[in-house]
Amino acid sequence: MDLQSLTLLVEIIDSGNLSQAARKLKTSRANVSYHLTKLEKSLGLQLVRRTTRRVEPTEVGLRLYQHGRTIMNEMRAARETVTSLGQELRGRIGISVPSGYGQIIMSDWLIEFKERYPGIVLDVLFENRADNLRDEVDIAIRVMPEPPESLVARSLGTVRYLACASAQYAARHGLPRTLDELGNAPLITAVVAGKQLRLRAYKGAERQEVTLEPTLISEHFPFLRKGILAGLGVGIVPDYVVQDKINSGEIVTTLDDYRLSIFGTHMYLLYLPTRHPTRALRTCIDFLLAKAGTLAPETVSTADQDQRART
Repeated sequence: MDLQSLTLLVEIIDSGNLSQAARKLKTSRANVSYHLTKLEKSLGLQLVRRTTRRVEPTEVGLRLYQHGRTIMNEMRAARETVTSLGQELRGRIGISVPSGYGQIIMSDWLIEFKERYPGIVLDVLFENRADNLRDEVDIAIRVMPEPPESLVARSLGTVRYLACASAQYAARHGLPRTLDELGNAPLITAVVAGKQLRLRAYKGAERQEVTLEPTLISEHFPFLRKGILAGLGVGIVPDYVVQDKINSGEIVTTLDDYRLSIFGTHMYLLYLPTRHPTRALRTCIDFLLAKAGTLAPETVSTADQDQRART
């Protein structure tokens, strides 16, 4: 067995199917299939189980994959050490950030990072996809109850949702004082596509869950902020979306005794444990964690321990 064969196996398992592996290796699917079959015959063992759409590693295939991934990571680190000596940080970093938090909070951070490290190419996606990491994404920022066990998760702190409205709306219509009243108000918020909005509300040990029907829906939180300021209804949004307007008195809150949650109460920085973090990537992760630590305590409380995947 040689390094080329291990690399082929790693790419096949990472890609999930032969066609995608062929695209990454810039060869044909038939060529990938041929070399995989040749490797399995040379070992006398089945390394992957093939279906029409996916490949899944066998136990021995997974063990070889882990060895191959370790070797590739070490080689990548060695190449980076040689090429980066005496040079500025270089490389490409793909970052997937939530549309609202990314635009309102992280945009300035990422601009500052790019100014500080001009040799690094930043590819920033503003999205709210439910999946975690893909080939073009090295770091994903996600709000969720718990991070996936398959990923390394670094805490960026808690997320606090508010029920709020413009001062003008509150003066004209009043504010809901109970969860039932909230359900009867015109609501402005984001929802998961194809699912009903289920709001979880906590007060001490008490937990309630209510289904709500918003009248203004968007994944674009700056747009929701404008709707709230225009007096179109009661918003259910993270505090960072409207905190400055609360401070100025233009927006007022209600149901403050409850801790509200839609997508989760914690924000995580996620990356793959099998993907070797380059100097550029490590620098970016440390930069973002440090920036999260500069936010007000009620918005973010940084935890500095990795929650590593169980393998």
